[in-house]
Amino acid sequence: MSEGSKPSRGRSGGRQARRILREQGVANRMPFINRKIATYDILSDEGLELIEHNADLLLQEIGVEFKDDPEILGIWREAGADVKGDRVRFEPGQCRSIVKSSAPAEFQQHARNPENTVMLGGSNTVLAPGWGPPFIHDLDSGRRYGTLEEFQNLIKICHMLPEYHHAGGVICEPVDLPANKRHLDMLASHFRYSDRAVFGALIGAERAQDSVNMARIVFGEDFVANNVCLYSVANSNAPLVWDSAMTGALKTYARNNQAVAVTPWTLAGAMSPTTAAGTLAQVLAEALAGLALVQLINPGAPCLFGTFASTISMQSGAPTFGSPESAHLVLTAGQLARRLGVPFHTVGALTASKVPDGQAMEEGTWGLVMSVLAGANFINHAGGWLEGGLVHGFEKAVMDADICGKIAAFAQGLDLSEKAQALDAIREVGPGSHFLNSTHTHATFETAFYHPQNADVNSFEQWQADGSKDAATRANLRWKKLLAEYQQPALDPAIDEALEQYVAKRKSEMPDQAYA
Repeated sequence: MSEGSKPSRGRSGGRQARRILREQGVANRMPFINRKIATYDILSDEGLELIEHNADLLLQEIGVEFKDDPEILGIWREAGADVKGDRVRFEPGQCRSIVKSSAPAEFQQHARNPENTVMLGGSNTVLAPGWGPPFIHDLDSGRRYGTLEEFQNLIKICHMLPEYHHAGGVICEPVDLPANKRHLDMLASHFRYSDRAVFGALIGAERAQDSVNMARIVFGEDFVANNVCLYSVANSNAPLVWDSAMTGALKTYARNNQAVAVTPWTLAGAMSPTTAAGTLAQVLAEALAGLALVQLINPGAPCLFGTFASTISMQSGAPTFGSPESAHLVLTAGQLARRLGVPFHTVGALTASKVPDGQAMEEGTWGLVMSVLAGANFINHAGGWLEGGLVHGFEKAVMDADICGKIAAFAQGLDLSEKAQALDAIREVGPGSHFLNSTHTHATFETAFYHPQNADVNSFEQWQADGSKDAATRANLRWKKLLAEYQQPALDPAIDEALEQYVAKRKSEMPDQAYA
Protein backbone atom coordinates (compact mmCIF):
# COMPACT_ATOMS: atom_id res chain seq x y z
CA MET A 1 0.00 0.00 0.00
CA SER A 2 1.26 3.43 -0.93
CA GLU A 3 1.03 5.96 1.90
CA GLY A 4 1.35 8.98 -0.35
CA SER A 5 2.73 12.30 0.75
CA LYS A 6 2.18 13.66 4.25
CA PRO A 7 1.94 17.31 5.26
CA SER A 8 5.05 18.81 6.75
CA ARG A 9 4.89 19.10 10.53
CA GLY A 10 8.24 20.78 11.02
CA ARG A 11 9.04 24.20 12.51
CA SER A 12 6.51 26.75 11.38
CA GLY A 13 8.77 29.78 11.22
CA GLY A 14 6.40 32.06 13.14
CA ARG A 15 2.99 33.66 12.74
CA GLN A 16 3.25 34.33 9.00
CA ALA A 17 4.18 30.72 8.27
CA ARG A 18 1.29 29.47 10.40
CA ARG A 19 -1.08 31.74 8.49
CA ILE A 20 0.15 30.31 5.18
CA LEU A 21 -0.33 26.76 6.46
CA ARG A 22 -3.91 27.59 7.44
CA GLU A 23 -4.61 29.07 4.02
CA GLN A 24 -3.19 25.97 2.32
CA GLY A 25 -5.41 23.76 4.44
CA VAL A 26 -2.52 21.89 6.09
CA ALA A 27 -2.60 23.14 9.65
CA ASN A 28 -4.93 21.37 12.10
CA ARG A 29 -6.64 19.28 9.43
CA MET A 30 -8.92 16.60 10.88
CA PRO A 31 -9.39 13.39 8.86
CA PHE A 32 -13.01 13.32 10.06
CA ILE A 33 -15.21 14.99 12.69
CA ASN A 34 -15.62 13.47 16.13
CA ARG A 35 -18.80 15.10 17.37
CA LYS A 36 -18.94 16.23 20.99
CA ILE A 37 -22.47 17.57 20.73
CA ALA A 38 -25.77 15.80 21.28
CA THR A 39 -28.06 14.74 18.45
CA TYR A 40 -31.38 16.54 18.04
CA ASP A 41 -34.06 13.90 18.57
CA ILE A 42 -37.55 14.99 17.52
CA LEU A 43 -39.52 11.79 18.10
CA SER A 44 -40.20 9.91 21.32
CA ASP A 45 -39.61 6.17 21.58
CA GLU A 46 -43.34 5.68 21.05
CA GLY A 47 -43.22 7.68 17.81
CA LEU A 48 -40.22 5.73 16.54
CA GLU A 49 -41.89 2.44 17.42
CA LEU A 50 -44.92 3.51 15.38
CA ILE A 51 -42.74 4.20 12.30
CA GLU A 52 -41.01 0.83 12.76
CA HIS A 53 -44.35 -0.96 13.14
CA ASN A 54 -45.67 0.64 9.95
CA ALA A 55 -42.51 -0.32 8.06
CA ASP A 56 -43.03 -3.93 9.16
CA LEU A 57 -46.63 -3.79 7.93
CA LEU A 58 -45.44 -2.57 4.52
CA LEU A 59 -42.86 -5.36 4.33
CA GLN A 60 -45.46 -7.97 5.31
CA GLU A 61 -48.52 -6.80 3.38
CA ILE A 62 -47.05 -5.21 0.25
CA GLY A 63 -43.46 -6.43 0.18
CA VAL A 64 -40.56 -5.28 -1.97
CA GLU A 65 -39.82 -6.11 -5.60
CA PHE A 66 -36.33 -7.30 -6.58
CA LYS A 67 -36.16 -6.94 -10.35
CA ASP A 68 -34.31 -9.24 -12.77
CA ASP A 69 -32.15 -11.04 -10.23
CA PRO A 70 -33.09 -14.70 -9.65
CA GLU A 71 -30.09 -15.14 -7.34
CA ILE A 72 -31.45 -12.60 -4.87
CA LEU A 73 -34.89 -14.18 -4.96
CA GLY A 74 -33.21 -17.49 -4.13
CA ILE A 75 -31.36 -15.89 -1.21
CA TRP A 76 -34.64 -14.59 0.19
CA ARG A 77 -36.43 -17.88 -0.37
CA GLU A 78 -33.69 -19.70 1.55
CA ALA A 79 -33.98 -17.14 4.36
CA GLY A 80 -37.66 -17.95 4.77
CA ALA A 81 -39.23 -14.94 3.09
CA ASP A 82 -42.39 -15.29 0.99
CA VAL A 83 -41.28 -15.01 -2.67
CA LYS A 84 -43.86 -14.79 -5.48
CA GLY A 85 -42.46 -13.68 -8.81
CA ASP A 86 -40.27 -10.64 -8.18
CA ARG A 87 -42.20 -9.72 -5.02
CA VAL A 88 -40.74 -10.60 -1.62
CA ARG A 89 -42.75 -10.32 1.61
CA PHE A 90 -41.35 -10.59 5.11
CA GLU A 91 -42.53 -11.58 8.55
CA PRO A 92 -42.66 -8.70 11.05
CA GLY A 93 -39.20 -8.09 12.49
CA GLN A 94 -37.50 -10.51 10.07
CA CYS A 95 -35.31 -7.96 8.28
CA ARG A 96 -34.49 -6.07 11.49
CA SER A 97 -33.43 -9.29 13.20
CA ILE A 98 -31.08 -10.18 10.33
CA VAL A 99 -29.47 -6.72 10.37
CA LYS A 100 -29.03 -6.54 14.13
CA SER A 101 -27.55 -10.03 14.28
CA SER A 102 -24.39 -9.21 12.31
CA ALA A 103 -24.15 -5.65 10.86
CA PRO A 104 -21.21 -3.73 12.43
CA ALA A 105 -21.98 -0.54 14.33
CA GLU A 106 -18.66 1.08 13.42
CA PHE A 107 -15.86 0.52 10.90
CA GLN A 108 -12.94 2.25 9.18
CA GLN A 109 -12.61 3.10 5.52
CA HIS A 110 -8.96 3.21 4.57
CA ALA A 111 -7.37 5.88 2.42
CA ARG A 112 -4.12 5.24 0.55
CA ASN A 113 -2.60 7.82 2.90
CA PRO A 114 -3.31 6.35 6.36
CA GLU A 115 -3.55 9.87 7.82
CA ASN A 116 -6.76 10.27 5.79
CA THR A 117 -8.44 7.04 6.87
CA VAL A 118 -11.96 7.74 8.16
CA MET A 119 -14.04 6.16 10.93
CA LEU A 120 -17.72 5.56 10.24
CA GLY A 121 -20.24 5.06 13.02
CA GLY A 122 -20.50 6.20 16.62
CA SER A 123 -19.98 9.94 17.07
CA ASN A 124 -17.98 10.36 13.85
CA THR A 125 -18.98 12.38 10.78
CA VAL A 126 -17.32 12.29 7.35
CA LEU A 127 -18.00 15.05 4.78
CA ALA A 128 -17.74 14.28 1.06
CA PRO A 129 -18.20 16.58 -1.97
CA GLY A 130 -21.10 16.43 -4.43
CA TRP A 131 -21.79 13.31 -6.48
CA GLY A 132 -23.15 12.54 -9.92
CA PRO A 133 -23.99 15.75 -11.88
CA PRO A 134 -23.58 15.75 -15.66
CA PHE A 135 -22.98 19.52 -15.69
CA ILE A 136 -20.49 21.87 -14.07
CA HIS A 137 -20.64 25.62 -13.49
CA ASP A 138 -18.24 28.44 -12.78
CA LEU A 139 -18.52 32.20 -13.09
CA ASP A 140 -16.15 32.32 -16.05
CA SER A 141 -17.71 29.81 -18.43
CA GLY A 142 -21.16 29.20 -17.00
CA ARG A 143 -23.03 25.90 -17.16
CA ARG A 144 -21.62 23.16 -19.38
CA TYR A 145 -21.16 19.41 -19.60
CA GLY A 146 -18.42 17.90 -17.47
CA THR A 147 -15.27 16.44 -19.02
CA LEU A 148 -12.49 14.25 -17.66
CA GLU A 149 -10.22 17.29 -17.35
CA GLU A 150 -12.85 19.19 -15.34
CA PHE A 151 -13.49 16.07 -13.24
CA GLN A 152 -9.79 15.92 -12.39
CA ASN A 153 -9.68 19.64 -11.63
CA LEU A 154 -12.53 19.22 -9.14
CA ILE A 155 -10.69 16.34 -7.46
CA LYS A 156 -7.65 18.58 -7.08
CA ILE A 157 -9.63 21.54 -5.72
CA CYS A 158 -11.51 19.39 -3.20
CA HIS A 159 -8.24 17.71 -2.20
CA MET A 160 -6.90 21.17 -1.34
CA LEU A 161 -9.93 21.98 0.83
CA PRO A 162 -9.32 20.49 4.29
CA GLU A 163 -12.97 20.81 5.25
CA TYR A 164 -13.79 17.77 3.06
CA HIS A 165 -12.66 14.44 4.46
CA HIS A 166 -13.39 12.12 1.54
CA ALA A 167 -12.49 12.25 -2.16
CA GLY A 168 -16.04 11.27 -3.14
CA GLY A 169 -16.86 9.58 -6.41
CA VAL A 170 -18.52 11.03 -9.51
CA ILE A 171 -17.78 14.67 -8.70
CA CYS A 172 -19.10 15.30 -12.19
CA GLU A 173 -19.81 12.97 -15.11
CA PRO A 174 -17.00 13.15 -17.70
CA VAL A 175 -19.40 12.94 -20.62
CA ASP A 176 -16.55 13.12 -23.14
CA LEU A 177 -15.91 9.44 -22.28
CA PRO A 178 -18.09 6.43 -23.18
CA ALA A 179 -20.68 5.78 -20.50
CA ASN A 180 -19.66 2.15 -20.00
CA LYS A 181 -15.95 2.97 -19.54
CA ARG A 182 -15.74 6.28 -17.72
CA HIS A 183 -15.87 4.63 -14.25
CA LEU A 184 -12.35 3.29 -14.95
CA ASP A 185 -10.87 6.72 -15.64
CA MET A 186 -12.74 8.28 -12.73
CA LEU A 187 -11.49 5.85 -10.10
CA ALA A 188 -7.95 5.91 -11.50
CA SER A 189 -8.07 9.72 -11.31
CA HIS A 190 -9.19 9.62 -7.69
CA PHE A 191 -6.33 7.30 -6.75
CA ARG A 192 -3.87 9.43 -8.73
CA TYR A 193 -4.87 12.97 -7.75
CA SER A 194 -6.01 12.45 -4.14
CA ASP A 195 -4.91 10.25 -1.27
CA ARG A 196 -8.21 10.30 0.60
CA ALA A 197 -10.81 7.54 0.86
CA VAL A 198 -12.91 7.01 -2.29
CA PHE A 199 -16.19 5.71 -3.68
CA GLY A 200 -16.37 2.70 -5.95
CA ALA A 201 -18.65 2.64 -9.01
CA LEU A 202 -22.29 2.24 -8.03
CA ILE A 203 -24.14 0.87 -11.06
CA GLY A 204 -23.87 -2.81 -11.95
CA ALA A 205 -21.84 -5.78 -10.77
CA GLU A 206 -19.23 -5.43 -13.52
CA ARG A 207 -18.31 -1.83 -12.67
CA ALA A 208 -18.27 -2.64 -8.97
CA GLN A 209 -15.89 -5.53 -9.63
CA ASP A 210 -13.63 -3.20 -11.64
CA SER A 211 -13.54 -0.94 -8.60
CA VAL A 212 -12.58 -3.81 -6.30
CA ASN A 213 -9.87 -4.92 -8.73
CA MET A 214 -8.42 -1.40 -8.91
CA ALA A 215 -8.47 -1.08 -5.12
CA ARG A 216 -6.49 -4.34 -4.96
CA ILE A 217 -3.85 -2.78 -7.20
CA VAL A 218 -3.54 0.24 -4.89
CA PHE A 219 -3.85 -1.41 -1.47
CA GLY A 220 -2.90 -5.03 -2.14
CA GLU A 221 -5.22 -8.01 -2.53
CA ASP A 222 -4.89 -9.28 1.05
CA PHE A 223 -5.44 -5.82 2.50
CA VAL A 224 -8.67 -5.31 0.51
CA ALA A 225 -9.90 -8.76 1.54
CA ASN A 226 -9.66 -7.78 5.20
CA ASN A 227 -10.32 -4.02 5.20
CA VAL A 228 -12.81 -1.51 3.82
CA CYS A 229 -11.15 0.44 1.00
CA LEU A 230 -14.23 1.40 -1.07
CA TYR A 231 -17.49 3.15 -0.19
CA SER A 232 -20.65 2.67 -2.24
CA VAL A 233 -24.30 3.65 -2.24
CA ALA A 234 -27.20 1.43 -3.32
CA ASN A 235 -30.36 3.44 -4.11
CA SER A 236 -33.80 1.87 -4.19
CA ASN A 237 -36.28 2.78 -6.92
CA ALA A 238 -39.02 4.14 -4.71
CA PRO A 239 -41.61 3.03 -4.03
CA LEU A 240 -40.53 -0.43 -2.84
CA VAL A 241 -38.37 -1.61 -5.76
CA TRP A 242 -34.73 -2.70 -5.96
CA ASP A 243 -33.41 -3.10 -9.52
CA SER A 244 -30.61 -5.37 -10.69
CA ALA A 245 -28.20 -2.53 -11.50
CA MET A 246 -28.12 -1.51 -7.86
CA THR A 247 -28.38 -4.97 -6.33
CA GLY A 248 -25.66 -6.22 -8.68
CA ALA A 249 -23.21 -3.69 -7.25
CA LEU A 250 -24.53 -4.31 -3.72
CA LYS A 251 -23.81 -8.04 -4.03
CA THR A 252 -20.30 -7.42 -5.35
CA TYR A 253 -19.32 -5.02 -2.59
CA ALA A 254 -20.92 -7.12 0.15
CA ARG A 255 -19.07 -10.25 -0.98
CA ASN A 256 -15.80 -8.30 -1.02
CA ASN A 257 -16.39 -6.82 2.44
CA GLN A 258 -16.65 -3.26 1.14
CA ALA A 259 -19.05 -0.65 2.52
CA VAL A 260 -22.60 -0.27 1.16
CA ALA A 261 -24.84 2.63 2.19
CA VAL A 262 -28.34 1.27 1.54
CA THR A 263 -30.13 4.48 0.62
CA PRO A 264 -33.75 4.80 -0.48
CA TRP A 265 -34.03 7.82 -2.78
CA THR A 266 -37.36 9.55 -2.29
CA LEU A 267 -39.03 12.83 -3.13
CA ALA A 268 -42.08 13.10 -0.89
CA GLY A 269 -45.24 13.69 -2.89
CA ALA A 270 -43.93 11.85 -5.94
CA MET A 271 -42.00 8.74 -4.85
CA SER A 272 -43.44 8.53 -1.33
CA PRO A 273 -46.44 10.02 0.51
CA THR A 274 -46.57 13.76 1.14
CA THR A 275 -46.38 13.19 4.89
CA ALA A 276 -43.13 12.67 6.80
CA ALA A 277 -44.58 9.74 8.79
CA GLY A 278 -45.62 7.89 5.62
CA THR A 279 -42.35 8.60 3.85
CA LEU A 280 -40.30 7.43 6.82
CA ALA A 281 -42.17 4.13 7.06
CA GLN A 282 -41.56 3.49 3.35
CA VAL A 283 -37.90 4.54 3.56
CA LEU A 284 -37.31 2.28 6.55
CA ALA A 285 -38.99 -0.68 4.81
CA GLU A 286 -36.85 -0.29 1.69
CA ALA A 287 -33.68 0.18 3.72
CA LEU A 288 -34.34 -2.82 5.97
CA ALA A 289 -34.78 -5.07 2.94
CA GLY A 290 -31.50 -3.87 1.42
CA LEU A 291 -29.52 -4.01 4.67
CA ALA A 292 -30.78 -7.50 5.45
CA LEU A 293 -29.76 -8.60 1.96
CA VAL A 294 -26.20 -7.34 2.58
CA GLN A 295 -26.02 -9.39 5.78
CA LEU A 296 -27.46 -12.53 4.17
CA ILE A 297 -24.84 -12.30 1.41
CA ASN A 298 -21.96 -11.75 3.85
CA PRO A 299 -22.74 -11.63 7.58
CA GLY A 300 -20.71 -8.84 9.17
CA ALA A 301 -20.22 -6.89 5.92
CA PRO A 302 -20.10 -3.12 6.59
CA CYS A 303 -23.31 -1.31 5.72
CA LEU A 304 -25.09 1.95 6.52
CA PHE A 305 -28.73 2.96 6.75
CA GLY A 306 -28.99 5.79 4.24
CA THR A 307 -31.61 8.36 3.32
CA PHE A 308 -32.00 10.79 0.49
CA ALA A 309 -35.43 12.19 1.28
CA SER A 310 -36.67 15.62 0.26
CA THR A 311 -39.83 17.27 -1.04
CA ILE A 312 -41.30 18.56 -4.30
CA SER A 313 -43.04 21.74 -5.32
CA MET A 314 -46.74 20.90 -5.41
CA GLN A 315 -47.11 23.63 -8.03
CA SER A 316 -44.48 22.49 -10.54
CA GLY A 317 -43.45 19.01 -9.40
CA ALA A 318 -39.80 20.09 -9.25
CA PRO A 319 -37.62 18.88 -6.35
CA THR A 320 -37.23 21.33 -3.47
CA PHE A 321 -34.50 21.41 -0.83
CA GLY A 322 -33.84 23.07 2.49
CA SER A 323 -37.45 22.61 3.61
CA PRO A 324 -38.61 22.11 7.20
CA GLU A 325 -40.14 18.80 6.10
CA SER A 326 -36.76 17.54 4.86
CA ALA A 327 -35.35 18.40 8.29
CA HIS A 328 -38.04 16.28 9.97
CA LEU A 329 -37.13 13.41 7.65
CA VAL A 330 -33.38 13.45 8.24
CA LEU A 331 -33.60 14.02 11.99
CA THR A 332 -36.01 11.11 12.43
CA ALA A 333 -34.02 8.88 10.09
CA GLY A 334 -30.97 9.45 12.27
CA GLN A 335 -32.93 8.23 15.29
CA LEU A 336 -34.11 5.15 13.37
CA ALA A 337 -30.54 4.32 12.34
CA ARG A 338 -29.31 4.52 15.94
CA ARG A 339 -32.11 2.19 17.06
CA LEU A 340 -31.13 -0.23 14.30
CA GLY A 341 -27.48 -0.08 15.40
CA VAL A 342 -25.81 0.74 12.08
CA PRO A 343 -24.03 3.91 10.87
CA PHE A 344 -26.17 6.60 9.23
CA HIS A 345 -25.57 7.98 5.71
CA THR A 346 -27.37 11.01 4.34
CA VAL A 347 -26.91 14.14 2.21
CA GLY A 348 -25.92 17.73 2.90
CA ALA A 349 -25.68 20.99 0.96
CA LEU A 350 -28.59 20.44 -1.43
CA THR A 351 -30.17 23.32 -3.30
CA ALA A 352 -32.41 23.97 -6.28
CA SER A 353 -30.56 27.22 -7.05
CA LYS A 354 -28.84 27.40 -10.43
CA VAL A 355 -25.97 29.63 -9.28
CA PRO A 356 -23.97 30.14 -6.06
CA ASP A 357 -26.28 32.78 -4.58
CA GLY A 358 -28.16 33.42 -1.35
CA GLN A 359 -30.72 30.69 -2.04
CA ALA A 360 -27.95 28.17 -2.67
CA MET A 361 -26.23 28.95 0.62
CA GLU A 362 -29.45 29.17 2.65
CA GLU A 363 -30.77 25.80 1.46
CA GLY A 364 -27.38 24.12 1.56
CA THR A 365 -26.54 25.34 5.05
CA TRP A 366 -29.93 24.19 6.35
CA GLY A 367 -29.36 20.71 4.94
CA LEU A 368 -25.84 20.38 6.32
CA VAL A 369 -26.76 21.56 9.81
CA MET A 370 -29.78 19.26 10.00
CA SER A 371 -27.71 16.26 8.89
CA VAL A 372 -25.08 16.91 11.55
CA LEU A 373 -27.73 17.35 14.24
CA ALA A 374 -29.23 14.05 13.02
CA GLY A 375 -25.96 12.37 13.94
CA ALA A 376 -25.03 11.47 10.36
CA ASN A 377 -21.85 9.44 10.05
CA PHE A 378 -21.38 10.08 6.32
CA ILE A 379 -22.71 13.20 4.60
CA ASN A 380 -22.56 12.99 0.83
CA HIS A 381 -23.07 16.14 -1.30
CA ALA A 382 -21.53 18.29 1.45
CA GLY A 383 -20.25 20.74 -1.16
CA GLY A 384 -20.65 21.90 -4.74
CA TRP A 385 -24.26 20.84 -5.37
CA LEU A 386 -26.41 23.13 -7.57
CA GLU A 387 -29.62 22.85 -9.61
CA GLY A 388 -31.06 19.86 -7.77
CA GLY A 389 -27.92 17.81 -8.32
CA LEU A 390 -27.57 18.43 -12.06
CA VAL A 391 -24.56 20.73 -11.57
CA HIS A 392 -21.34 20.78 -9.56
CA GLY A 393 -20.32 24.38 -9.00
CA PHE A 394 -16.67 25.33 -8.61
CA GLU A 395 -17.48 28.41 -6.54
CA LYS A 396 -20.18 26.56 -4.60
CA ALA A 397 -17.64 23.88 -3.57
CA VAL A 398 -15.42 26.57 -2.07
CA MET A 399 -18.30 28.40 -0.37
CA ASP A 400 -19.70 25.17 1.08
CA ALA A 401 -16.26 24.28 2.45
CA ASP A 402 -16.52 27.26 4.81
CA ILE A 403 -19.87 25.95 6.09
CA CYS A 404 -18.32 22.50 6.56
CA GLY A 405 -15.50 24.09 8.56
CA LYS A 406 -17.97 25.92 10.78
CA ILE A 407 -19.88 22.69 11.35
CA ALA A 408 -16.67 20.88 12.32
CA ALA A 409 -15.82 23.61 14.84
CA PHE A 410 -19.37 23.71 16.21
CA ALA A 411 -19.40 19.92 16.61
CA GLN A 412 -16.45 20.13 19.02
CA GLY A 413 -18.83 21.50 21.62
CA LEU A 414 -18.05 23.86 24.49
CA ASP A 415 -14.56 23.75 25.99
CA LEU A 416 -14.81 23.72 29.79
CA SER A 417 -11.13 23.22 30.53
CA GLU A 418 -9.42 25.38 33.15
CA LYS A 419 -7.79 27.43 30.40
CA ALA A 420 -11.14 27.96 28.67
CA GLN A 421 -12.81 29.12 31.87
CA ALA A 422 -10.39 32.09 31.71
CA LEU A 423 -10.79 33.17 35.34
CA ASP A 424 -7.18 34.41 35.45
CA ALA A 425 -7.87 36.56 32.38
CA ILE A 426 -10.91 38.14 34.00
CA ARG A 427 -8.92 38.75 37.20
CA GLU A 428 -6.09 40.34 35.20
CA VAL A 429 -8.34 42.73 33.25
CA GLY A 430 -10.76 43.65 36.03
CA PRO A 431 -13.75 45.99 35.69
CA GLY A 432 -14.05 48.53 32.93
CA SER A 433 -11.02 47.58 30.78
CA HIS A 434 -10.69 45.32 27.73
CA PHE A 435 -9.13 41.97 26.88
CA LEU A 436 -7.26 42.89 23.68
CA ASN A 437 -3.89 43.15 25.43
CA SER A 438 -4.46 40.50 28.09
CA THR A 439 -2.05 37.58 28.51
CA HIS A 440 -4.88 35.15 27.80
CA THR A 441 -5.82 36.83 24.50
CA HIS A 442 -2.19 36.91 23.34
CA ALA A 443 -1.91 33.19 24.11
CA THR A 444 -5.13 32.17 22.32
CA PHE A 445 -5.92 34.69 19.59
CA GLU A 446 -4.69 32.57 16.68
CA THR A 447 -6.93 29.64 17.53
CA ALA A 448 -9.73 31.27 19.54
CA PHE A 449 -12.32 31.49 16.76
CA TYR A 450 -13.04 29.68 13.51
CA HIS A 451 -11.63 31.63 10.59
CA PRO A 452 -13.56 31.13 7.31
CA GLN A 453 -11.36 31.31 4.26
CA ASN A 454 -13.84 32.87 1.82
CA ALA A 455 -15.58 35.45 4.02
CA ASP A 456 -14.82 39.18 3.97
CA VAL A 457 -14.70 40.80 7.42
CA ASN A 458 -12.98 44.04 6.48
CA SER A 459 -14.49 47.53 6.75
CA PHE A 460 -16.73 48.78 3.96
CA GLU A 461 -13.94 51.09 2.78
CA GLN A 462 -11.39 48.27 2.65
CA TRP A 463 -13.88 45.94 0.90
CA GLN A 464 -14.56 48.67 -1.65
CA ALA A 465 -10.85 49.30 -2.18
CA ASP A 466 -10.35 45.58 -2.77
CA GLY A 467 -12.85 45.61 -5.63
CA SER A 468 -16.23 45.19 -3.88
CA LYS A 469 -16.15 41.43 -4.46
CA ASP A 470 -19.11 39.33 -3.36
CA ALA A 471 -18.73 35.82 -1.93
CA ALA A 472 -19.03 34.02 -5.28
CA THR A 473 -16.39 36.26 -6.87
CA ARG A 474 -14.01 35.63 -3.99
CA ALA A 475 -14.67 31.89 -4.33
CA ASN A 476 -13.88 32.10 -8.03
CA LEU A 477 -10.48 33.55 -7.25
CA ARG A 478 -9.88 31.04 -4.49
CA TRP A 479 -10.55 27.86 -6.48
CA LYS A 480 -8.18 29.10 -9.16
CA LYS A 481 -5.53 29.74 -6.50
CA LEU A 482 -6.07 26.28 -5.01
CA LEU A 483 -5.78 24.66 -8.42
CA ALA A 484 -2.58 26.60 -9.18
CA GLU A 485 -1.05 25.58 -5.84
CA TYR A 486 -2.15 21.92 -6.02
CA GLN A 487 0.59 19.35 -5.55
CA GLN A 488 -0.13 15.77 -6.51
CA PRO A 489 0.23 13.36 -3.57
CA ALA A 490 2.93 10.78 -4.18
CA LEU A 491 1.87 7.45 -5.66
CA ASP A 492 4.19 4.52 -6.18
CA PRO A 493 5.05 4.58 -9.94
CA ALA A 494 4.54 0.82 -10.14
CA ILE A 495 1.00 1.19 -8.78
CA ASP A 496 0.30 4.08 -11.14
CA GLU A 497 1.49 2.00 -14.10
CA ALA A 498 -0.55 -1.01 -12.99
CA LEU A 499 -3.68 1.14 -12.76
CA GLU A 500 -3.05 2.52 -16.24
CA GLN A 501 -2.57 -0.97 -17.65
CA TYR A 502 -5.74 -2.26 -16.00
CA VAL A 503 -7.80 0.64 -17.37
CA ALA A 504 -6.39 0.15 -20.88
CA LYS A 505 -7.02 -3.60 -20.79
CA ARG A 506 -10.60 -3.27 -19.59
CA LYS A 507 -11.38 -0.61 -22.19
CA SER A 508 -10.05 -2.84 -24.96
CA GLU A 509 -12.39 -5.65 -23.87
CA MET A 510 -15.64 -3.76 -24.56
CA PRO A 511 -17.03 -1.56 -27.32
CA ASP A 512 -17.90 2.04 -26.61
CA GLN A 513 -21.46 2.75 -25.53
CA ALA A 514 -23.43 5.98 -25.54
CA TYR A 515 -21.61 9.10 -24.38
CA ALA A 516 -24.70 10.66 -22.79
